[in-house]
Amino acid sequence: MLDKEFFTEYGEASQYEIQEVVGKGSYGVVAAAIDTHTGERVAIKKMNDVFEHVSDATRILREIKLLRLLRHPDIVEIKHIMLPPCRREFKDIYVVFELMESDLHQVIKANDDLTPEHYQFFLYQLLRALKYIHTANVFHRDLKPKNILANADCKLKICDFGLARASFNDTPSAIFWTDYVATRWYRAPELCGSFSSKVSTSLVRAAYECMSSDCLQLFILRLLLCKIMPLVL
Repeated sequence: MLDKEFFTEYGEASQYEIQEVVGKGSYGVVAAAIDTHTGERVAIKKMNDVFEHVSDATRILREIKLLRLLRHPDIVEIKHIMLPPCRREFKDIYVVFELMESDLHQVIKANDDLTPEHYQFFLYQLLRALKYIHTANVFHRDLKPKNILANADCKLKICDFGLARASFNDTPSAIFWTDYVATRWYRAPELCGSFSSKVSTSLVRAAYECMSSDCLQLFILRLLLCKIMPLVL
């Protein structure tokens, strides 16, 4: 019954056996499942009514495009994108990701016995992922504990690239600001200055501000891990 409720009428549904719903939000729902062809446990993210709002559709498309290009041990991997039965008429999207057990928000909230070695390993993984992302001229812009998935073996993976920007064409417009950039508590000072996307700015300045935003968010994560500041969203 759970499979039918989750998949509605997708033709590839028979390949996956839904185990349980592991997350819900404004975007839709995430379920843990087993790929019956490989036996692998995966996470299927169902995004509802993706074309209802242009901004939501744009964010979803951006995330899918970037995650299909970015391949790194510390970035969540897209396994498969399920094709709709009719490409002209569909409203939901199903994306298959590798399955992770939790996120850094829950790890920080639930564990008081983390050691300095844990912090070092967490930050090492995040720095390595961020270096890879920035080398590809991509800026995440929304690093926070809930956007960093975690496993019991302390493995971390960055996810949720819906607010990310890329500068593949070396043009300033590729990384101009949008109205919403980064969760409030993790926002860099440059973003708090309310820069307008209509204001002319150089590529170097825009790229610097995007990169500094990611770096400041990483610094805030370090403070959270070390219990120097309280855990927020």
